[in-house]
Amino acid sequence: MGETLEGTIGAILFFSPETGYAVFKFEAEVGESRTIVGIFPPLAAGERLRVSGKWELNPKYGRQFKVESFCPVLPAGRKGIEKFLSSGLVKGVGPVLAKRIVEAFGEGTLDILNRSPEKLRKVEGIGSAKLRDIRRSWAEHVDIRDLIIFLQEHGVSTSLAHKIHRQYGDKSYAVLKNDPYRLCHDIWGVGFKTADQIALKLGMDPAAEARIKAFLLYLLEKDNEKGHVFSLRGELAAAASSEIEVPAAAFDRALASLRAAGRIVTEPLAGDEAVYLPVFHQAENEVVSAVRALARTPVFVPPFDVDQAMTEVERAMGIAFSPLQREAVREGVRKKIVVITGGPGTGKTTIVRAVVALFDRWGKRVLLAAPTGRAAKRLSETTGREAKTLHRTLEFNPRLGRFRRDSGRPLDGEAVIVDEFSMVDLPLMHGLLRAVPASMRLIIVGDRDQLPALGPGTLLRDLIASPEVTVVRLDEIFRQEKESLIVRNAHRINQGLGILHPRKGDPESDFYFIRQDDEAKVFSTIMQIVGYRIPRRFGLGPLSPQVQVISPMYKGLVGVDRLNGEMQARLNPSGEALRVGGREFRLRDKVMQTRNDYEKDVFNGDIGNVVRIDRERYGLVVVFDGRPVFYGKDDLDDITLAYAISVHKAQGSEYAAVVLPLLTQHFIMLQRNLLYTALTRAKRLSVVVGSYKALYIAIKNDTPVRRNSRIREKLLAAAEAPGGPDGGSAPDLT
Repeated sequence: MGETLEGTIGAILFFSPETGYAVFKFEAEVGESRTIVGIFPPLAAGERLRVSGKWELNPKYGRQFKVESFCPVLPAGRKGIEKFLSSGLVKGVGPVLAKRIVEAFGEGTLDILNRSPEKLRKVEGIGSAKLRDIRRSWAEHVDIRDLIIFLQEHGVSTSLAHKIHRQYGDKSYAVLKNDPYRLCHDIWGVGFKTADQIALKLGMDPAAEARIKAFLLYLLEKDNEKGHVFSLRGELAAAASSEIEVPAAAFDRALASLRAAGRIVTEPLAGDEAVYLPVFHQAENEVVSAVRALARTPVFVPPFDVDQAMTEVERAMGIAFSPLQREAVREGVRKKIVVITGGPGTGKTTIVRAVVALFDRWGKRVLLAAPTGRAAKRLSETTGREAKTLHRTLEFNPRLGRFRRDSGRPLDGEAVIVDEFSMVDLPLMHGLLRAVPASMRLIIVGDRDQLPALGPGTLLRDLIASPEVTVVRLDEIFRQEKESLIVRNAHRINQGLGILHPRKGDPESDFYFIRQDDEAKVFSTIMQIVGYRIPRRFGLGPLSPQVQVISPMYKGLVGVDRLNGEMQARLNPSGEALRVGGREFRLRDKVMQTRNDYEKDVFNGDIGNVVRIDRERYGLVVVFDGRPVFYGKDDLDDITLAYAISVHKAQGSEYAAVVLPLLTQHFIMLQRNLLYTALTRAKRLSVVVGSYKALYIAIKNDTPVRRNSRIREKLLAAAEAPGGPDGGSAPDLT
């Protein structure tokens, strides 16, 4: 049970008008001053509050009262009101003028400001211009304070209330009353439940069609976030019935209304119906059409013997291609669209280098791209050629929210090679295919056994299943990789086999499984590995972006959330810090971007270190791969601590050392492709700490999470339709 205090704000030690985070000296009793911290609207010295919360011991600032909720109490007495007005809160009112106002109106001063501000003209020093300033400043103060208090009463945090006020300003109340569900779409971090709670408190009829339609659109967006391209009508109806108690007839009417307005698109399914947001329906159909069109376009091949040229490339690279590698290189220059897929150590990078060398010999330009900045950088390092993110390749315009490269201004070159393609979702594939002209080849490289993209779709697997796309599957581990237990165990896991352990006492192995069944011991082992063993062996400090703890879950002692808090406290215990609501970022902290920011050119999953705290601008500077990026007050919600991250967030990245906790508590996430993806993130060292039972469950669980997508189905149907493939492929043109 929290404690309640009542008192007056004595001094404002810190306040961020953007986030609402504040530190006050609070005079709870005569002669007694305490420090309170929390999220507040703009307040002033002299304001009286009733606050509820709990006492905490801050290691740097001592005992503080952390406020969880509050309500204002009008300043008591003439002295309290005078102090309140003279605090600088009201523009144009200083100590002298505040004294005159209180002398004129006494304890009724605040009522005058609220109801009859024109009476202030009676006070010496207040003319028409000064009165306008006072009225405007007081109205702004009352507006945001009342809005935040109002939203707090409805379960909305004050930090979110600040976002609402910044988004809509003096129109906030009108938006909340007329269309509260706009919040779901306009403000990052607001979901249907929050908007619905406000709407119902404001008198929204629970059976109103507007409410049902908002809920259905919310469900569609949530399914898209889970990786689905569309939702199933039956599941939508069940959710509407159970979660907001909507009768079937009302659900049908709302769905029909959305369809008639063009806000959804439906397609029949066996025993059900697919319900799409229009943007994903269009993207799905256009991707299918574009893949078919590209696969059937005539191919111009090099005017030289490709096999002879490959032999020359082998000599130049000092290697010998396997038969499958030769096939992959050959298809890369002879086919319009080709997929090269394989696990670690199977030579995908070698193939890319060889294909680039053949196009160089031909005098043709090749573009190299990858979904993330880290993957693009790695591709550039391994090929010695410039590689960009797909968003930069397609010249994404963040202000317009679209790519500058499209069918009207396509990419320029003979081929585009896209690495780490398992991370490409439907919207990105749609944008890519719109920009690939008929004269260009598309060479796709990726590992089909990794987790699918964070966004909707399973593009790599869908293309592999299409009979119109040439696919080369690499399955041989090359000699230089056969000694790597990371590589060998990754393939064994993928085959459903048990792991291999290093030779007893081998201090140079790149893979270790440390058996610990107790969660607390797993935690302490991880701390020892990250804080001591890895730095001693590799010279990589625990704050290095090259050392990464990857956890299957967010909850629990060895979940992402708890690990981040504990590792920050233990591995980076002191230093300059910036508090953001209930979070704290410290100098040197390892942090991660949590959503794509095209203006900053940082993307979901990018990891860097805090190198500077900027208190004047209430922000900080993070370095990503040597590039500094400033995070201001409005951007700080986009980063989080990254001492530990989830497997999904690690996808597409590569680290020198990876530590993975694996326990039966993670049961819901114990899947083969998840373990495989985590293991293959490591380049020099992978350590799994956990139980054999959890390991066994993960290896044997090869049931992929279902994603609603019809791309594979539509590609197969198109191939079987009249005019589909006849056993041949697009002709070669020399």
